[in-house]
Amino acid sequence: MGEMLVRTESGKCRLRMFPARKHQNLLGMIHGAVTLGLIDISMFAALRTLSSGDAGGSVTLELSTQFIGAGQPDRPLDAVVEILRETRRLLFVRGEVVQGDNLVAGFTGIVRKASEK
Repeated sequence: MGEMLVRTESGKCRLRMFPARKHQNLLGMIHGAVTLGLIDISMFAALRTLSSGDAGGSVTLELSTQFIGAGQPDRPLDAVVEILRETRRLLFVRGEVVQGDNLVAGFTGIVRKASEK
């Protein structure tokens, strides 16, 4: 995926990637699989930055994604995630993938947190 930056802002987690040629599909846009990868990684970034959970050993249980627009390869791509609910074992999140004001995708997901040892 390349270099990524993470930060918290207003109770949300923003994960930014910088697309390169290898992230493009045959039409020259960001490949959907790259967008899905960014989303999956962003859920664990939210677990690490917004909760007390340890991302190591945690797993994705569910991911629902709606592709809304095309990602441009010449601009950073951001996944912005918020926690809807957290239990002892589960983290429920939702978010958007954006490039500035351009909405690329929406998503919801569930992460099972690592077992306490």
